[in-house]
Amino acid sequence: MTDPRHAAAHPLPAEWGRTPLTVVMPTYNEAQNLPTMAETLMALPLEGLRLLVVDDNSPDGTGTIADQLADKYNEPGEGGRTRMGVLHRTAKDGLGRAYAAGMERAVAEGAAYVLQMDADGSHPAEKITEMLGVALATGADVVVGSRYVPGGTLSDAWKPHRKLLSRWANAYAGGILGTRVRDITGGFNLWSAAALRAIGLASVDSAGYSFQVETKYRALRAGFTLVEVPIHFEDRTAGESKMDLAVQLESVAMPWRLRSRALRGRAAGRRGR
Repeated sequence: MTDPRHAAAHPLPAEWGRTPLTVVMPTYNEAQNLPTMAETLMALPLEGLRLLVVDDNSPDGTGTIADQLADKYNEPGEGGRTRMGVLHRTAKDGLGRAYAAGMERAVAEGAAYVLQMDADGSHPAEKITEMLGVALATGADVVVGSRYVPGGTLSDAWKPHRKLLSRWANAYAGGILGTRVRDITGGFNLWSAAALRAIGLASVDSAGYSFQVETKYRALRAGFTLVEVPIHFEDRTAGESKMDLAVQLESVAMPWRLRSRALRGRAAGRRGR
């Protein structure tokens, strides 16, 4: 876990730091990781930051731990700040659906920006300040924490075949969809509330990791600006990956489904002229 004090090296203007920003963090059996992640986020120099944990009824008690952490970090009293919330879902229903539920909740509760972040420590929390700063300075509606732009790096714990598979997945999805996004499969993304409203989270088809591809593609198709900033992606040190065969198959099929839908839309548009 990166020391959150590193984030203070490039602080934002005070007004920018008060921007309502909700970090949406889906969890399933992340009891070992969540307390450290919450502590790291709460230490960032962002007064407007709030953490929303979306727990899919984890058997290891992650949901209970999330409630305890919320009690710890939320300020008491009628005027106290709510720094952390927990959305309890009744079953494990896929990463994409967990993200969609959390992001919809965050926007409804007044977030100006929403950041997707894994609970396993793979995403560098100290980059959140920079990502928010990039969005505010450039007007970009999507800022991607990218492993594959210059300066981006992968964990040394990743074996060569895993690195190759990740690069292939990005080239595969990007090639089919015709985008120039270097890390279209990446899950460390900052979104403006306007972009999330426009892409229609409730209608996103992806249940698993292909949610990352589908939402970015929808945003680009809708004309929103996307910027990538380099990150170091670390391997998880505790818990297990949730990438099963069904998720992998969905990730393979989804780019073709999105492209087919886009082509049908263009054909219908030409017929309507």
